[in-house]
Amino acid sequence: MRILLLGRGKTGSLVADVAQERGHSLRSLSERENVSGSALTPPFLAMFDIVIDFTTPEAVLPNMRACLAAGARMVVGTTGWYDSLPDIRGIVERRGGALLYSSNFSAGVQIFFQLAQQFGHAFAHLPDYQLHITETHHSAKLDAPSGTAKTVRNILANVGVEAEITSHRTGDAIGDHAIQARSADDRILLQHEAFSRRSFAMGAVRGAEWLAGKTGVYDYRDVFAEIYK
Repeated sequence: MRILLLGRGKTGSLVADVAQERGHSLRSLSERENVSGSALTPPFLAMFDIVIDFTTPEAVLPNMRACLAAGARMVVGTTGWYDSLPDIRGIVERRGGALLYSSNFSAGVQIFFQLAQQFGHAFAHLPDYQLHITETHHSAKLDAPSGTAKTVRNILANVGVEAEITSHRTGDAIGDHAIQARSADDRILLQHEAFSRRSFAMGAVRGAEWLAGKTGVYDYRDVFAEIYK
């Protein structure tokens, strides 16, 4: 595939490595080269099979609007735009493009999401236990709570369990998410700790391979099992 990568930060750089290892050609644009999506014209986008975005919450929406209005296919790992999902879905439906998005493309985190749902079910009718989410990331991470932590909170809410989030920003921490269930008598902890960003990059590239030839809007959680079958 011919991949256009938006963003060459820590995760984006690994996306480039993984894509090339898997035999894809790749071109990247930094945010300075693509202010407010200005570089993403239809003739330019026609040169690529898919666009992968790992930019910032400020950059991602202009990028998405430009790409999807041109009927492009996108994999988006940037968060902070989900309030605009209905509008973005409308653009995809009108223009016939495709979007695969996730707060976290790591296979391990996807398993963590599945376990979080089971964890919530287990405590939904045990009022003696209070659930709490903690997340830790590097000190330069712009958003707090993280998109992954918000996803976990939504998963728990969907099974009737409320949980607050505590965010920590320190050093170069890649990503640590935990759900604690605590009573007066004991504590149970469900945790995922990332040691490398490569799993995020691998999931995004495999998602791009899966999205080839498709149209529509897809949440990575819903198609994860199909992508990794």
